[in-house]
Amino acid sequence: MVDFRAQGDDLAIDLNELEVQMLLSLTRQMVDFVGPTDRAGDDPLVAMIGIDPDAAPSDDPALLRLLPDAFMDDDEAAAEFRRFTERELRDGKVRNAVAVRSDLEAGHVVVSRESMRAWLGFLNDARLVLGARLDLTEDNQDDFASLPDDDPRAALFGLYGWLTYVQEELVQHAMGRPW
Repeated sequence: MVDFRAQGDDLAIDLNELEVQMLLSLTRQMVDFVGPTDRAGDDPLVAMIGIDPDAAPSDDPALLRLLPDAFMDDDEAAAEFRRFTERELRDGKVRNAVAVRSDLEAGHVVVSRESMRAWLGFLNDARLVLGARLDLTEDNQDDFASLPDDDPRAALFGLYGWLTYVQEELVQHAMGRPW
């Protein structure tokens, strides 16, 4: 089990090698999944402002969960909002994953005040993707909890639960819970 210890304002996390490798793999997958699209042909002004003229909702439920429409009842407003925000949202998710990867690669993991937001954002994004891949809802969580061990979804649900646990511990630390 993961061990958490306060170190001043920071939080030390003792992870075993498998947990570190799993998180590193998830950071790489997140960067590949939401990373920037090809920007070679961008107009310099468009790139500087961060507009994505080709932004559109994804057919992938997991990516749509990470980058949802801002307006459910107005397709035109949703498309306009996406055009102005999607690139920065994607870049922020990549920055979070890269920051977590950097902390993991440093050896002994210490989540600083500065990196807490990146960790929480990354863990939330990873959980959203897993939840979408599993088609997990509040109504079917008990069904997943009782899956037999040989069901491939059981491992993903276990990972989802572990990420939830780590995220909750980080939130509790950020909220000042005594350690």
